[in-house]
Amino acid sequence: MIRALYSAASGMKAQELNVDNIANNLANANTVGYKARRAQFQDLMYQNVLAPGTAAGQQTVVPTGLQLGLGTRAASNEMVFTEGAFSQTNNPLDMVIQGNGFFQVSLPSGELAYTRAGQFSVDKNGIVVNSAGNPLQPQITIPADAQAITVAPDGTVTYTLPSQSAAQQAGQIQLANFQNPAGLNSLGGGLYTPTDASGDATVGAPGGAEGMGALLQGYTENSNVSIVDEFINMIQAQRGYEANSKVVTAADNMYQEVNNLQR
Repeated sequence: MIRALYSAASGMKAQELNVDNIANNLANANTVGYKARRAQFQDLMYQNVLAPGTAAGQQTVVPTGLQLGLGTRAASNEMVFTEGAFSQTNNPLDMVIQGNGFFQVSLPSGELAYTRAGQFSVDKNGIVVNSAGNPLQPQITIPADAQAITVAPDGTVTYTLPSQSAAQQAGQIQLANFQNPAGLNSLGGGLYTPTDASGDATVGAPGGAEGMGALLQGYTENSNVSIVDEFINMIQAQRGYEANSKVVTAADNMYQEVNNLQR
């Protein structure tokens, strides 16, 4: 019964974390570029009362054994990098990546961060920056009097000037990708940094041979959170928590019966 109490308690803690994860997903259901996280759990160690394969006689062994589990624990909450729906904004500097890849932005520390949130604008110096003011890398500068800004699927940024008919090239956007995007470290604000789990960034042109997705101008990528799925997961987590709490109650009642034996 001691095992039952601790196993059930671990199950309740696991479902608490599961609900925390679901709450964060739902809170970011309208966050541009957000990727949902999926909680994953592992069973804990086992007590071998009778190990499988133990000799039962001179020529026979125990076929299944007797192993008692000690509960569960949270193992990870993996990011799911499925593509979100696209929303049209008509802002010429809003972009989505149709496929694999991340935009590169420079943090104040000089470190590169990566994002799927393609909400870009220009600062007072004409430099293309994200919603937090971090410059897009490679850096692209748009003149103040620029007109008809165009971003091609291969990342080439062009514009025209009032006194000229020929388009001027401002630069080309480069994307980055990782062998294991789920291993990236989340900084908040839709930004990620690489880790040993994600591997180093591979940089290439959009739609190129490196497997990067092509760019689509005038759109943003919505969160990939499915509200229906999250509500189903929340109901399952609630029922799991309730079931584990009933195990705690049942074990407590059994202890009460044992304590009453002396009367």
